[in-house]
Amino acid sequence: MEIAYVLVKSEMAHEMDVMSELLKIDQIKEAKGTFGMYDIFVKIEANSSLEIAEIITKQIRKINHVLSTITLSVIPEQNKK
Repeated sequence: MEIAYVLVKSEMAHEMDVMSELLKIDQIKEAKGTFGMYDIFVKIEANSSLEIAEIITKQIRKINHVLSTITLSVIPEQNKK
């Protein structure tokens, strides 16, 4: 299982619309509003890094009112309990 965190910047006053659409994606396990440069903090769990890349490029970035994303990949060796 691969995990990545994505910081999402949305158009002003559309944060809740974007968050609602994000939470419709099965691999998105959490989406939380944040203060600062980015508006939403997203946790993705997928089978591979390729699947994560496709979710970001083909789904998240195509949501209306999403302006930009930054992806934070988890170091696999540190992803153990």
